[in-house]
Amino acid sequence: MRQVLAGTFWIVVYLALVLAPLFVLLFGPTPPGAGFGWDLSMALGFAGLGMMGVQFMLTARFRRATAPYGIDVIYYFHRYLGVIALVVVVAHPALLWVVNPAIGVFFNPIRAPWHMSAGVFSLAALVVLAVTSLWRQQLHIHYEGWRVGHSLLAVGAVALALLHVEGAGYYVSSPWKRVLWSGIAVSWIAVLGYVRLVRPWRLLRAPYRVVEVVPERGDAWTLVVEPLGHQGFSFQPGQFAWLTLRSSPFAMKEHPFSFSSSPARAGGRLQFTIKELGDFTRTIKDVRPGEIAYVDGPYGAFTIDRHPAPGYVFIAGGIGIAPIMSMLRALADRGDRRPLLLLYAYRRWERLTFREAIDGLTARLDLRVVYVLGEPPEDWRGERGWITRDVLERHLPDNRIQGRYFVCGPEAMTQAMERLLYELGVPIRRLHSELFDLV
Repeated sequence: MRQVLAGTFWIVVYLALVLAPLFVLLFGPTPPGAGFGWDLSMALGFAGLGMMGVQFMLTARFRRATAPYGIDVIYYFHRYLGVIALVVVVAHPALLWVVNPAIGVFFNPIRAPWHMSAGVFSLAALVVLAVTSLWRQQLHIHYEGWRVGHSLLAVGAVALALLHVEGAGYYVSSPWKRVLWSGIAVSWIAVLGYVRLVRPWRLLRAPYRVVEVVPERGDAWTLVVEPLGHQGFSFQPGQFAWLTLRSSPFAMKEHPFSFSSSPARAGGRLQFTIKELGDFTRTIKDVRPGEIAYVDGPYGAFTIDRHPAPGYVFIAGGIGIAPIMSMLRALADRGDRRPLLLLYAYRRWERLTFREAIDGLTARLDLRVVYVLGEPPEDWRGERGWITRDVLERHLPDNRIQGRYFVCGPEAMTQAMERLLYELGVPIRRLHSELFDLV
């Protein structure tokens, strides 16, 4: 109930922030004889501006605000809200053009007044931002370069939109409206300053040192770091953090990875198990002990500590086993004897990450493990192919509606598991999944 109330509170806060510019528009003088179409267009423009500004807050990683949902969900919301904001902002000039076609001349930056040109360029920046974000991989845009460009485009779009509003005159003419608009602008700038200056500065003062880089099966590497000159932080098993290597925290070259270690690990040490899947992850094997790392965390709601139950079912695919290993190791360190089931899908037996570590955990836990191999060896007698409905029906516990289910793996697999578990009678509230593709 506490989480529900907290989630409801932050939804109300979000709506208030988005609608604040619109409320400013409703009070005071408006253009005479504008008509409904004109007023609706203005409302869409201000609502779109509010949504653009709040985007900064959604990615600011405020722990209290993200805790009820999990920051992975917040980032997905940020992505989809960006698309909605673009549609709303595009509708603003489109409706103006329908109401008064003569206004189309203002879409030409050469002939238009400066504030209209600012609006056009703001819209152009927003379109480029959306296209490069939604199709980053298809456009072969490097992640780190995209992050810098994304931030610059976002700041530019909002700054130009504010200039556009300033030039409109009618909507910021009175002193109290100028105060309100100044307050809105300052709050957005403050969030940006916190994200790009204050938080990196704090991370710079709390570095970590690489202790070990351990090779794992399946082209994966476990990076072990320990706090350097400070106590580190505590986390819940299954959570994740943003990791920066060989760069300053100000460089915006951080990457999110799940913890694969137990929180009980001595000395504040952290483990991240990272599979070679991209440009950055392929460099993990080259990291040497003694190098400096920066860790921003912990984040996420994918953890057994938030969801007590008489037993747990874990479903992993590929490197999605990393956060689940964190939870299994934590349960083992706590001497937990609740019944556990792990369904782990991988292509080949000889490449199965954590194979030996999982075998070791079966001696410390009441853990039953079911491996599902896509390309099993000839003498394999276990499950083959994919985790299907039949596989789930064969292995899920009889009291399946009482346990908690944690699913982590490729997006297609996660969606399939969510659907199948629901069809098998597992209540949605007992199903928890981790979303890997944050950007």
